[in-house]
Amino acid sequence: MNKKTQSPIYDNPAELLRQLIRFDTTNPPGDERECILFINGLLKEAGIKTTLLGKNRHRQNVIARLKGEGTAPPLLLYGHVDVVTTEKQKWQQPPFEANIVDGFIWGRGALDMKSGVAMLLAAFLKAKTEGASLPGDVIFCAVADEEAGGNFGARFLVEEHPGLFEGVKYAFGEFGGFNMSMGGKRIYPVMVAEKQACWMKATIRGQGGHGSMPVHGEAMAKLARALRLLDAQHLLGGRNLPYHLTPGVRVMLESIAAALGGVTGLLFRQLTNPLLADRLVKALGPRVALFAPLLHNTVSPTMLRASNKVNVIPSEIELGLDGRLLPGFKPEDMIRELRALLGDDFDLEIVMFDPGPAEPDMGLFDTLGAVLRELDPKGVAVPLVMSGVTDARFLSRLGIQTYGFTPLKLPDDFNFIRTIHAADERVPVDALDFGLQAIFKALQRFH
Repeated sequence: MNKKTQSPIYDNPAELLRQLIRFDTTNPPGDERECILFINGLLKEAGIKTTLLGKNRHRQNVIARLKGEGTAPPLLLYGHVDVVTTEKQKWQQPPFEANIVDGFIWGRGALDMKSGVAMLLAAFLKAKTEGASLPGDVIFCAVADEEAGGNFGARFLVEEHPGLFEGVKYAFGEFGGFNMSMGGKRIYPVMVAEKQACWMKATIRGQGGHGSMPVHGEAMAKLARALRLLDAQHLLGGRNLPYHLTPGVRVMLESIAAALGGVTGLLFRQLTNPLLADRLVKALGPRVALFAPLLHNTVSPTMLRASNKVNVIPSEIELGLDGRLLPGFKPEDMIRELRALLGDDFDLEIVMFDPGPAEPDMGLFDTLGAVLRELDPKGVAVPLVMSGVTDARFLSRLGIQTYGFTPLKLPDDFNFIRTIHAADERVPVDALDFGLQAIFKALQRFH
């Protein structure tokens, strides 16, 4: 009896993902070392020279390079191997066993983003082993610490080792290439830009005192007013921060409207109309509400520090604010808009601002769209501006345009957004084969 030949790992991205999930890289604390060393071992087994870099031995990053024909600038493939916590979540399957149930691989990181790392790595190994024709050099990089700010991962590499990325024009990373159903059409959003993180601290002051002697209109009342105004933004009649239509968002909305066509497309196109957009978002419900943060700079109250004793009325309150700026806007724009909404009853301090480019470079988008259309003739690729942030913000400092291109062909009833970071994170086995094919095709066509 002939022993069944086992397929190479690059032809089995599902098995590769399962092995990655089994490394518990929950961040904090991270400790991605063993997972990175596993990836490093696969690369070296394929005869690829690697480099390991990190601030300490527990937070390593691995970089490898394939030589191309030199007719295009180098292309970067990158992804993070750390994952968010599973604490206080009730899972149907153990989150770090990577069980296959009902055709899905279950586990933390199945979507964000060990599936992406598995597909990018598989395509990179396939290109090496099969001697694929690459227009330019291809760099693969698996990084630590994306979920907690990137200080040990992409930020560290960009700031301390920028020469690794010399000449790179385009990159594939998270978040995009998965399909979603809209208006009966299969849309593939490919991330081309993202909002900028602008974290702030608001300090609110007023008369304090003993809890037995109530005060009115002071720090707590000012806080309550600010929270009411921020919360009312999602309601009809509530005041939003000002509407802005940035170039990337305009292209995104017009592309989706064209793909949808008919009355649905016409309605969607009205999101580009400043007189109708907010009312349309609030009237049409959750599906369209996903796009609301892309029409405004946004602020979410997230942290609060007041009195540390129940019988002491605070004279000073600190409110943490997660601000997100549209591409091209600056912290002073956020402060001005917040003042107009909330007034002057607080001091405002910028705690952290990660700038990004004002406009995306769309030079490779049509190539990626054509690849997706070949693999799914009913699918339409559209550019995506993301309300969150990724490691792309660090690479952009070196002039690198990231495309969120870790494609997955998902069941139409599968809610990708609600499954990320949640209990029972999972991905269809077949979707990974689709993604590997798409990335491998793109590696042979970039320019």
